[in-house]
Amino acid sequence: MSLSDDGGYGGDGHRGSEAGQTRTRLPGSEGDLYGAGRRPRTGMSSRNLVTIVGVIVLLLAAIAFANRDGSGNNESPDDSAKGPAAGAARPTSPTGTKPVAGKTSGIATGFAKTEQGAQSAAANYVVALSSDGMYNGARRQEIAETVYAPSVAAARKKDLDRAYSDVGFLGRIGLKPDGTAPKGMTFVSRANPVGTKVESFKGDTAKVSVWYSALFGLAGTKSQTPVAESWYTNTFDLRWLDGDWKTVNFTQKNGPAPIGRDQAAASAEDMTKAVQGYGGFTYAR
Repeated sequence: MSLSDDGGYGGDGHRGSEAGQTRTRLPGSEGDLYGAGRRPRTGMSSRNLVTIVGVIVLLLAAIAFANRDGSGNNESPDDSAKGPAAGAARPTSPTGTKPVAGKTSGIATGFAKTEQGAQSAAANYVVALSSDGMYNGARRQEIAETVYAPSVAAARKKDLDRAYSDVGFLGRIGLKPDGTAPKGMTFVSRANPVGTKVESFKGDTAKVSVWYSALFGLAGTKSQTPVAESWYTNTFDLRWLDGDWKTVNFTQKNGPAPIGRDQAAASAEDMTKAVQGYGGFTYAR
C-alpha cells in the first residue's frame, strides 16, 4: 500500500531517488476497528484489508536524505569485517553484563563497545525514534541529539521538525496542529523490539538490524485511526563516538510480519486502559 494509493504524507510515498529507500506507511481512516474480529489474510488488496493499518514509525524513512551520512556513502562494511558469529541469532538471556551505564534525556546511553552493546543501542534507538515524543518539538530535539552522531544531528533535527510539524500530515493521522491528541483520545506510538542481529562489527563501526512490532493510532471511542499493529526491520549504521554508539544512518523495510490469530480486537475502552496502564520498555536486550 503506497502513500499515493491512500493519500498519505509525501504524495508519492517517499522522497528522494535513492534505491532502497523505504515508503512510510500511514494510518488508515476507513472506519473504527474496535470490537471487530481480526480478518484472515487473503489475496485481497491492502486497501480492503481494514485491519492492516499503515504505521508512521519513523518519518526519517520518508526523508531520503535524512537516511544518509554526511559522506553520502551507504555501502555496507566489507564482508571480511564480519566476525565469525556475525549474522547468527543470539538469545536474549541474561549475560551478567549490565547492558547500559546510564541515560540521557530519558534515553539509555553509555553502551558497551561490544556486539551486545551495539545491539542494545540499536534497540533503544528504535524505541526512542518511534515514540510519541517525536510529536513534541522539544522532546524531538532531545531524541535526535541523543540518538544521532553530532555530524548528522543538526540536519536530522531540521528534517524531523519539517516533517512532524506538517499540519496536513498531523490532521490525517488524527492529531491536532500542535501534535497532541484530541480530547478524549489517547495517542499511541510505540515500538516493541522482538530481536536484534549483528550484520557486521569491526572496531568503531557496527551494523545492527532490529526486528520489531509497532503500535500506532488513536485510542478512543470516536477514533478514525484506531491503534493497529505493523512489523518492520530497521538496520542501523552505528559509530563509536565519545564512549558510546551513535547512529549515522539507517534503513527500514516492512516485516517479516507473522500471521495474525483469529482474535477479536479490543474495545476502545480496553485499549485505552492498556496503553495508559502498561508502560513501554526503555530498552531491549
